Amino acid sequence: MKLLKEKVMTEGIVLGDQVLKVDSFLNHQMDPVLMREVGSEFKRRFAGEGVTKVLTIESSGIAPAIMTALELGVPMIFARKHKSLTLKEDILVEKVYSFTKRETNEITVSKKFLHPEDRVLIIDDFLANGEAAFGLARIVEQVGASIAGIGIVIEKSFQPGARLLEEAGYRLDSLVRIASLEDGTVTFVEEVH
Repeated sequence: MKLLKEKVMTEGIVLGDQVLKVDSFLNHQMDPVLMREVGSEFKRRFAGEGVTKVLTIESSGIAPAIMTALELGVPMIFARKHKSLTLKEDILVEKVYSFTKRETNEITVSKKFLHPEDRVLIIDDFLANGEAAFGLARIVEQVGASIAGIGIVIEKSFQPGARLLEEAGYRLDSLVRIASLEDGTVTFVEEVH
């Protein structure tokens, strides 16, 4: 995705060789034009998969997920990281470790929104070690629903998440793949055409 790559290059801030800060357009302040394009691109890539729901984790995944759901014409669900007084019964729960925040969260989704007949597309902003994607996949699998695929806005290919998800048999599609953040420079994975 050309627009996304341009944003990463012009606004992304490399914080060491493991972390890319994209808070000016993706995970704090959000660029609505970019999010619309992200949703359109995920629709194009997953249109033939029979998606009935889009699932993400709060909060950075919500914008790309809602735009994808809008484009696909299906509901979007987000897994909550924080306990809610209104979400206590009939919930699906998984533990997820966040690489960036270095903490483990219990994520929850109400059982009333996922059903065995659903084909779920998981969307997230970043892929590092795959913890969030695996946690969301386990939630989908708890109800016996199927996973149509996993869409990632920015994949850090130098970390093991993509390989682990693909080895587990999931269809993974990342809009931008980063090969390295060494020496404060973003290097993209060369796309083979």
